[in-house]
Amino acid sequence: MRFTRRITAALSALAALPALALAATIGGTYYAPQYDYREFWAATDNKPFQVVLEGNPFPGTDPATVARDLLPAMQAAKPQPALTFTYNRPSPPPSPDYRLVLVFDPALNLNADPVCAGTDMRFRPSKPGRFYVYAIYCRNDRMLSYTTAWTDATGPADPRIERLFRELFPVVFNDQQTRWAELDVHYF
Repeated sequence: MRFTRRITAALSALAALPALALAATIGGTYYAPQYDYREFWAATDNKPFQVVLEGNPFPGTDPATVARDLLPAMQAAKPQPALTFTYNRPSPPPSPDYRLVLVFDPALNLNADPVCAGTDMRFRPSKPGRFYVYAIYCRNDRMLSYTTAWTDATGPADPRIERLFRELFPVVFNDQQTRWAELDVHYF
């Protein structure tokens, strides 16, 4: 009986290895008090949504190639609204100006609000084979939400990056975060 349990446990662990090898790690998450998923939906549904890339996750690869290869991975993993990721800044700029800033290999003390304001951008040396991103959802010069994520990846077209985005986007754009949810007041 005990032998059968050990074999079952070992086989279960072996079956989980491929899933673990493909999984991304999501870091700590923060939502500003003004974050509201309904606002994200209204700003992005059937519209282009700007993504700003800062840094290069693969220093040996041309940044244009990295950007070209990341866009289809992001689009395939996009969150629920019918949005289209783009690197192009809308003209004229929208008001409010919503965008997703992806900072690759950020400095450990890099804060989100200065990134949204465009006043501070610092990086740390990248680790070969590691795709590390600090994802910040901005409205104008203020952060609405952020998190970090990382996975092993050999290049910008590595399928593990799309998997990372599939796990990352529901965290950055969390549909459970609604600022008025706790104010479910009924008037009689």
